[in-house]
Amino acid sequence: MTTASAVPGTAVETAVPGGRRAWTVTALLVVFMMVNFADKSVLGLAADEIRADLHLSATQFGLANSAFFLLFSVAAIVVGMAADRVSPKLLLLVMAVLWSVAQVPAAIGGGLAVLIGSRVFLGAAEGPAFPVAQQATLSWFPNDKRNLPGALITIGITLGVIVSSPSLSWMIQHHGWRSALWVLAGIGALWAALWALFGADSPRARAARPAARADDAAPQVAYRKIFASRTWIGTTLAYFMSYWSVALMLVWMPSYLRNALDYSASTAGKLVVLPWAVGAVVLLGQAALTGRLMRRGVVSRKARGWVGGFMLAIGAVCCLLTPFVDSVPAQTVLVALGFGFSGSYATVAATTVAELAPAARSGGALGLMNALVTVSGLLAPAVVGALVDAQGDAGYQHAVFVTGVLVAIGAVLAFALIDPERDHARLTG
Repeated sequence: MTTASAVPGTAVETAVPGGRRAWTVTALLVVFMMVNFADKSVLGLAADEIRADLHLSATQFGLANSAFFLLFSVAAIVVGMAADRVSPKLLLLVMAVLWSVAQVPAAIGGGLAVLIGSRVFLGAAEGPAFPVAQQATLSWFPNDKRNLPGALITIGITLGVIVSSPSLSWMIQHHGWRSALWVLAGIGALWAALWALFGADSPRARAARPAARADDAAPQVAYRKIFASRTWIGTTLAYFMSYWSVALMLVWMPSYLRNALDYSASTAGKLVVLPWAVGAVVLLGQAALTGRLMRRGVVSRKARGWVGGFMLAIGAVCCLLTPFVDSVPAQTVLVALGFGFSGSYATVAATTVAELAPAARSGGALGLMNALVTVSGLLAPAVVGALVDAQGDAGYQHAVFVTGVLVAIGAVLAFALIDPERDHARLTG
């Protein structure tokens, strides 16, 4: 719907409040993403314990983790588009409640079938989390001030792993892997209660929904035009390559550190946070740099497209070098840098698509992007599991190299295709 409220940079958009309530919502959604990625990372932290307990091969364990993404993409599309018409506050509350429920079956007991079933259900409930959280946050801020809140939501992913990895690893080693699921169920329920009390939709989001319902016959930008734009295609493909590295960090990084680099379980539980910590620094740096460039009038093709492309390029080089280095400390540093830079593209992707798409279409544009991107989460764990079964520890090194190749392709696509200002003008002109 091409009204003034939908166009980035107009007076209506810049009137959207960015005060204390906006930052309260942002803070809650940072914690929301922390819980989200603690849920995702728990099986990776318990990989060896689960495989021993349930007698699983690496391929079976990889497939169990891939099952998480089976309905993830479908849910991201459906709920992402619903977020253009339904209260994001309500959608986020329902998601958080379902996360807690999804942990219970595997926490109680059961074998591989129960584990897979609970992960499929959890994936369906978590699929829309990132696009809806980004939409709910970014709608509180004007276009030139979205980089920091968008980065903070993404940093919630990093913080979720950094905070949860040592504590969940301790819980797994001392009380069993199922106890960690009970802890996550309780934390999800607590967040839902806090969100019900303090969460809110932005005035901009509330204004857009009644307008869309009141005048469905008004001219609207078709989703197909957004999805056919060079910027949306380039952003989605670059983010797809980036998410491959995120999926491997979640599922296989602890095992890589323990089995390929010979770290102890306790040391691996601490070192696993390194790429996430690098990612947090990269995210904050990207947000500061992009915001500064845009305030100086630099076109978003460079401020978002090129900055994101350089991030992916740095990550790709580090991953490609890792298998050719013999020193374990050097490999550890390269992997941390490679995956940290490679996995930090989410904020660039979200803010780029939010700039590209009119406000009444942002939920669907973000939702479908996230759905396609997370297909790499379906593929990556299974591919690496098969490599490890076929090649032993060497399979981990080959997985890192493959990641570098994919991320390098993503960097090229980011440089070549992304120009949100140009494509937004074409959509709304």
